[in-house]
Amino acid sequence: MRVLLFGATGMVGQGVLRECLLAPDVQEVLAIGRTPLSRTHEKLRQLQHRDMFDYRQLEAQLQGFDACFFCLGVSAVGMAEAEYSRLTYDLTLDAATILARLNPQMTFVYVSGAGTDSSEQGRVMWARVKGRTENAVQRLPFKAVYLFRPAAIQPLHGIRSKTAFYQMFYSVFGPLLSWARRRWPNAVTSTEEVGKAMLTVARHGAPTAIIEGEAINQLASGR
Repeated sequence: MRVLLFGATGMVGQGVLRECLLAPDVQEVLAIGRTPLSRTHEKLRQLQHRDMFDYRQLEAQLQGFDACFFCLGVSAVGMAEAEYSRLTYDLTLDAATILARLNPQMTFVYVSGAGTDSSEQGRVMWARVKGRTENAVQRLPFKAVYLFRPAAIQPLHGIRSKTAFYQMFYSVFGPLLSWARRRWPNAVTSTEEVGKAMLTVARHGAPTAIIEGEAINQLASGR
């Protein structure tokens, strides 16, 4: 399996990358992003690309992939809806549209979030925008589209958040999150489980397109 990975420097992306590199049936991971990764691996190729809204010059390098794990995302805190839409809806659709044309047999996995508003009509701005993004991606002619909606995510295996406040929270409450993940599997998952679940849907599919916390953990464990 050949995998495209967007957002490999983020917390979720780091976890997904780790699981891809450990998976024996993944022969190649192409990580696309603005900044280089610090790690190297025989399966890993990196493609630094400054303009994440334009992929016309990369078409030859984006063909022949079985799965795309799209883990790019920004916080909506302090952001106007127009700018958040540009960095969420536009950014995702610019990549997904060209990938659907080049790789019609691809499984596309988009990391959204718990509380996303599929109606696009709710009062919460980020949830509306995420819902609009999910709906648009589902209309593209991929082999399959899966929408991951995790709630709280615990970083494992030394993975750190790039957001200082979030990382402080994880450092302080890490042991509590481990307990909460066992107690409330619908509310808490881990970077490892997100990565394993993505690989599961790329290999075998899933019963529903929208995959929330407990389903993520079940798919990660092979159930």
